This record gives sequence, structure tokens and C-alpha cells, in this order.
Amino acid sequence: MSGQMLDTPIPILLRLAERLSHPASEAARARARRHLLDWLGCAMAGRRDGLSLSLAAIAPLQAAHHHPCPAFDRAHANAIQALLMHAVEGSALESDDVERRALLHPAAVVVPAALAASSPSTRMGDVLVSLVRGYEAMIRIGRALGASHYRFWHTSSTAGAFGAAAATASLLGLSAEATAHAMATAGSRTGGLWQMRHEPVPTKRLHFAWAALEGFLAAHWAAQGLRGPLSLLEGAQGLFAATAPGADPEAVLAEAADWLIFEVSFKPYPACRHAHPAIDALADLMPLPVAAIEGIRIETYQAAVAFCDRMHPRDEGEARFSIQHALAARLLLGKPALEHYREPWLGDPRLRAMRERIRVRESGAFSARFPAHFGARVEVELEDGTVLAAERQDASGDPEHPLAEAELQEKALSLMAEGGLPPSEGRALSEFLLKAPETQPIAPLLTAIASS
Repeated sequence: MSGQMLDTPIPILLRLAERLSHPASEAARARARRHLLDWLGCAMAGRRDGLSLSLAAIAPLQAAHHHPCPAFDRAHANAIQALLMHAVEGSALESDDVERRALLHPAAVVVPAALAASSPSTRMGDVLVSLVRGYEAMIRIGRALGASHYRFWHTSSTAGAFGAAAATASLLGLSAEATAHAMATAGSRTGGLWQMRHEPVPTKRLHFAWAALEGFLAAHWAAQGLRGPLSLLEGAQGLFAATAPGADPEAVLAEAADWLIFEVSFKPYPACRHAHPAIDALADLMPLPVAAIEGIRIETYQAAVAFCDRMHPRDEGEARFSIQHALAARLLLGKPALEHYREPWLGDPRLRAMRERIRVRESGAFSARFPAHFGARVEVELEDGTVLAAERQDASGDPEHPLAEAELQEKALSLMAEGGLPPSEGRALSEFLLKAPETQPIAPLLTAIASS
């Protein structure tokens, strides 16, 4: 061997951190405002969910336990409690944003971490930049993990830890190298297993909370000089090798026209995103003679069948993961609303009878386009033999079919009202998030969250 040292490849995480350090464009920061508003509506409505109420009930006990512990002072412990609750609340009603190619929900993880790392004096612009960077890290790593990881692992949790670390590091003003170490530490513990979706349990939402917490803590540790395994992604015993046999490492650093926050979809309906293209396709056929419907056939991609072919949901959570319930409610109750997934509608005999007429099956054509496109075909057969059909290659709220800002505001205001916020306060908060100068502190936002 010659006396020359062999070139050592620069670790992927370090190169990603360098990319994240670039200034976020004005347009990207404006886009982040819309995602922050969307998350806030979801979180406020989610506060009345059972798991959210349970966490709120034990928070005082956690505070009492943590206060004398030398590892955390009271303020730090409160930040962690708030982070965990916000992650659980924001994902409670299946209304949070989603990135199709990465198969994950960015806001549910990134926003709680960013808020926990903020104070009333933190400027709006700094929060928006942190969201842009957190979304970028989470989406890029989620895309690299791909469907082979998603088959068993909850990608929102796995990739979410990287996004939470990046957002927190941004607010802490960490260097690119320190940000890389933060992501490496956060990502060294992989996200949760999908087995929880086969039982009526709320574990999925805890996965968001754990990912946000891991990223938040890792960034603070990196600020104190803690180093992480920078080759975590591509290493021989790293994340890709261990959990994603079909991983695409190049996706982490792939060229893009703009920040990837622009490719994130908003959900117009409070249901699993896999049900949305079928809801849209059915809506394209309406009005329909409901009493004359003999049966409905749904063709869609394999993941939608695996997650949402659920003829008899047992509770509100399962109803949001039921294509049959979503379409039955759309036919009989109109535009999808939160109450349609609860009693008395869940057990309504008319909805049950309609659900039993709906069959879901995989289409190879739709599966081939997934996850870049979430599509479905709906065929409605009437008693006289007539078959009416409609097809959607993408769903409402995707970049191909964007929601107008007014629609997003309407959704957010409706969710805030569900959470008990008076309409006038909701409108004022919405205007603040969308229009406040970037130099203005976020104190009004934190106050609204704390008092709602």
C-alpha cells in the first residue's frame, strides 16, 4: 500500500445536513405557514381524543416526578411533556398532512419538536425555516427507505426522528456538522412496527411522539458536543441494511426543483389517506340513486387494501381506516365530517348495509403507480344492471389537485371549533399564522395552544 491515505466517502447524513443549511426560500417559508395552520387545527381537535386526555391526566404526575430530578429542570420537563402531547394530538383524527413517495406524515412529528424548541420570543421566521428543514430531512430519508421498510416499519416514526432532529437543530442554531450528529443519534433507534394496526390500539400515535422526542433530545445533546454515527444510513450495520432491503440511498441527496415541503399533500377528509382517492372517485359520480345501488366495487393499490379494507369497523379509529365506511358515509351523509366516524353513525343500520355492498380489491395498475400516486377506481352497479364508473389517479389535496388557501382555512377553523376554540379566536389565530411578519415572536401561537 502506498503512503497515500485512501479517500473516505463523506457520510450521507453530513451531506444532507449541508444541504439543509441552505437558506429556505420565501415561497417555502410561506408554504410552511399553511402546514403549521393545518397541524394546529388537527392538534386542537385531537385534544378531546381518549389517548390525548389520558396523557393530559398523567402530566401533573410526570411533572411532580421530574421536578427534583437533576437531569431536567421544570421548564425542560414541561417542554418534553408538551412535545409528547402535541404529537399525539396532531395525529389523533387522521387529518394530518402526508407525503406520498415517502409514505409518512411530516407535521405530526416535526411541528411538535419545533414548538418544544421554541419560546415565546422565538421569531415566526425561525420557526418556519425549522419546519422547512425538518420536512426536508424527514421526507428525503423516508423516500430512501421506501416500500420495503414501510412493509413492516412505521416510516413516519423512523424518518420522523431525523426530521425532528433537523428542525430542533435549526432553532438551536447548530452547525451542519452538529446537525448531522443530531440526526445520526436520533435515527439510531428505528421507528415502530406496523403490527399495532392489526389490533384496536392507539400505539400508532405514540410512534409519532417517540420520534419527535428522540429528535428533540438528540439535537440538544449535539449542542453539547455529543457525536452520533454519521454512517448510520449506509453503514454495513446501518439503517438501510437492517430495515430496508430495497432502500434507495441516492434518494437522500437527489436533486429537486425546490424544497420538498411543496410535495406534501393536505387531507380534506378525516380518514386514512389510502381511502381518499376512492372517496373522490365516488364523489365524481354523485348524485347517485342510493336506494337503487346493488353494489360498489373498488380497485386500488395494494397498500390501500391492506390498510383500509375493513367492512365492519369496531370503533372510531378503525372507521377512519375503512374504505367501506368512508364511502357509505359519503353516500348517505354527504361531505365527510368528523362526526360521521362516531356513534351513532358507526353502528347505523343503513351505513352497515351499505358497507356490506362495497368490495375492495387490488389493481396491478394502481399498485404500479404507488406510492408516487394514490389512485382508485369506483364502479357502482345499479339494480337495473347499469354500471357507473369513475377513476382518480391522485386525490384532492395532492400537488396535482391542491386545496385553495380558503379551503385549508375552512378545514382548520372547523377543527379548532371541534376542539372548543370560539370561531372569532380561531379566525384571529389563522390570520396570525398566515400573515404575521416573520420578525414577530410566536407568543400568540404558544398562548393559544396553552389556553385552548
